[in-house]
This record gives sequence, C-alpha cells and structure tokens, in this order.
Amino acid sequence: MHSFALIPASYVFLRSPKGVMLQLRQNTGYMDGYWSAGAAGHIEFGETAVQAAIREVREELGVVVEADALHCAAVMQRTDGTDRPIEQRVEWYFTCEDWTGEPTVQEPAKCGGLDWFALDALPEMVPPHERRALEAIRQGTSASLLSVGPNW
Repeated sequence: MHSFALIPASYVFLRSPKGVMLQLRQNTGYMDGYWSAGAAGHIEFGETAVQAAIREVREELGVVVEADALHCAAVMQRTDGTDRPIEQRVEWYFTCEDWTGEPTVQEPAKCGGLDWFALDALPEMVPPHERRALEAIRQGTSASLLSVGPNW
C-alpha cells in the first residue's frame, strides 16, 4: 500500500502601485535565496484557505487584512514529479491591495528582506510554482485552476 500526504497552503501577494511584495527566503532549508510570496504557509487543521492567508499575513508581515480584501488569483495542484509521489500540494494564491499597518519583516531568521517587484520585472530567483502563479496574476486571470507536475 502506497500512502501520500495532501498538503494545503495559502500564499498572499500584497499589491501596490510599486508591484507585488516578495520576501527573500533564508535559513528555512527550502529554496533559501529565492524571492517568494510576501506571506505564505500551510493551512492548519480546521482552517480555511482564507483564514490561513489572514493569519500568515499577520505573522509574517505584521499587517491586518480582512477576508473581503483577499482576491483568489489561482488554485494550483502540484506534485514532486516522481512516479510514486509521496506528497501532493494544493495551494491557494491570493492578492491583496488593502491592509492595515506597514509590512515589515516579522520573522528575521527566515526572511532576509522584503521588496516590491513589477510583475513584468520579477527577480530571476523565484520558485517555479510561484512564478507560474505570478504569471497568471500578471495576465489578469482570476481563480484559475493550475496544475504543475511532469504529466500535466
């Protein structure tokens, strides 16, 4: 019997006239040195994707967002690309243009800094799955279903 885990996560890209806010990952053991969503994390047991997004923005950026300020830009399913994957991920990508407070690094051990990037001038080092979601955002799609894996 082969078992696998289904891992849900929420990602939030704050947007302003300056672009989208990304954070520089460091000391996490996963894609350190890459620019990724300003706030992201696993959905905890009993949480919805929206509740997790609100929590992650508060924990990672120190700002408050309301549920109605989050706009679902994409939902993505992805695997590790093997013939017998041990995990699959389902990820909700949100944008947000309205928040309370000034975004600041709340987890300095994991985040090397925050910066704004135009959607057509993203840094080279962005995780491939997030780059795919950012491309959907740049194209103006809304609530797109995206799949990432070798067979899709």
